[in-house]
Amino acid sequence: MSDLRDLYQETILDHGKNPRNFGRPDEADHHAEGHNPLCGDRLTVWIKIENDRIRDVRFEGNGCAISVASASLMGEALRGMSVEQARRVFDAFHQLVTGDEPPPAESLGKLIVFGGVREFPVRVKCATLAWHTLRAALEGRQDEPPEVTTE
Repeated sequence: MSDLRDLYQETILDHGKNPRNFGRPDEADHHAEGHNPLCGDRLTVWIKIENDRIRDVRFEGNGCAISVASASLMGEALRGMSVEQARRVFDAFHQLVTGDEPPPAESLGKLIVFGGVREFPVRVKCATLAWHTLRAALEGRQDEPPEVTTE
């Protein structure tokens, strides 16, 4: 089990140091800014949607390795999904990091690496910041910071 945990930590550190989907896109339909006042993480998430499909997800900002890795992996996971599928992945991810009973691993793909975060309640807001910001962007709430919850 420790080998698997090491692999998960390695994946988070890799995406934290070398984030994918980083940078402001040339085009975006939606965006929102997120802030975690507990640790100072700040992210802006941009989304390009065509025909109800997420064509691009990008982010800028700074934060801890967990916040940045979560945003990086979120972009990889959601690209090409319908908006409704993305909402379901949001729910599954939130359940993964906050719930007593995690969702099936196959519903999350690589995002499963964040499963251990629920053991560290202070880090849950780090892992979910990009996701709550994404949801705010999808709902057109770019001018109000998303509510980052652990519930």
